[in-house]
Amino acid sequence: MKSGKILRAMTSDGSARVLVTDSTAIVERARELHALSPMGTVVLGRVLTATSLIGSLMAEKTESVTLGIQGDGPTGKLLAVSDYYGNVRGYMEHPQLELMLKPNGHPDVGAAVGQGILYMAHDTGTGEPQTGMIDLKTGEIAEDIAAYYAESEQIPTVLSLGVLLDEEAHTRVAGGVLIQLLPFADEKTVGQLEENAAHLGNISGMLADGKNLIDLMNLALDKIPYDLYDEITTDYLCTCSRERMKRGICSLGRKQVQDLLDEEEKEGRARALTAECRFCETKYTFSEEELLKDISEISDKTEETEEKDGN
Repeated sequence: MKSGKILRAMTSDGSARVLVTDSTAIVERARELHALSPMGTVVLGRVLTATSLIGSLMAEKTESVTLGIQGDGPTGKLLAVSDYYGNVRGYMEHPQLELMLKPNGHPDVGAAVGQGILYMAHDTGTGEPQTGMIDLKTGEIAEDIAAYYAESEQIPTVLSLGVLLDEEAHTRVAGGVLIQLLPFADEKTVGQLEENAAHLGNISGMLADGKNLIDLMNLALDKIPYDLYDEITTDYLCTCSRERMKRGICSLGRKQVQDLLDEEEKEGRARALTAECRFCETKYTFSEEELLKDISEISDKTEETEEKDGN
């Protein structure tokens, strides 16, 4: 299976960092997993592409970032999670979103998302993520993320995202460019970056025309010396597992699990519970015996811990 790719660079004077990505494989995998409509592919594809880029900015391998968008448009909730390597997973509340077009014939992502909020949660591995939130500005995803960085983290940011489908509504190309200014940026470099950013409005079109990531990097950093410091491979990567899903059900407690099992029996089904991962659509089914055994083990461990703490 193909993978995505991110190139990361910094201007030689240390004024800005620039990331470019080809996320075609990631977006197409999401389309397949979630049976996305063409509009759904464009919307979630932008969110996944952006989150992958943001994830690759993190400093430690234990970190992760969650990007959430809740608008009042027909998309409903959008959520994506990325790790330190830019691997990403995500879902949207209404994957069979109907096509919405602007007068120029392009997908109207802003109308599909509507008004609402964007939030970003940065988990450093402590289990207590740092979360910031802003009101959506346009619903077009890229502009809203740039606004988030400007308002919540005071980091001037340019972000361009694109998803283009083929005649069969599969992902033809998808990608993005992220530019962030660093402290004490040189004014001349900033001016040139702003001039270059005006040419980054059609990322998917450039990729479809055969331009590669180096071409995009050179366009973003035209007339600016830069150092390309690495290239990373990215994937649509879900971290769910049978054990993790079982722990989630067991955390409901014995009474609620028993009630759910009783409900299954009333409906004429076996006394078992099924959990489905929102990110990859995988279903995990657990028998009554399996669940109650694990709940008992959890309860025993909790009691032991409480006794030790009491002593």
